[in-house]
Amino acid sequence: MRPLLSLAGGSLAHFELAPGKTSIAVAHRTVEEMWFVIGGRGEMWCRQGQQEEIVPLAARVSLTIPLETEFQFRSFGPEPLAIVAITMPPWPGEGEAYPVEGKWPPSL
Repeated sequence: MRPLLSLAGGSLAHFELAPGKTSIAVAHRTVEEMWFVIGGRGEMWCRQGQQEEIVPLAARVSLTIPLETEFQFRSFGPEPLAIVAITMPPWPGEGEAYPVEGKWPPSL
């Protein structure tokens, strides 16, 4: 993850997940996020309460991650999955994301 900008209302970051890798599953304590995929392919698993879905990820796809949503993502294909994300309020630092049980075994 590479932090880019921050203001009182939110922060902007760029991050990549290498091809064939799967993130750990997490939820956030205090922030919501908006994601815009800028490259690569993959999918995101999201669960909020009893509702669960898998969202295909590819360039130009955008999605939101509401507060306390459990999520995990993975990268397919030859290129990294590249994403620009806005966090509201700004990312507070260590301890914001906490691990949850995910859909797939993590590789990171």
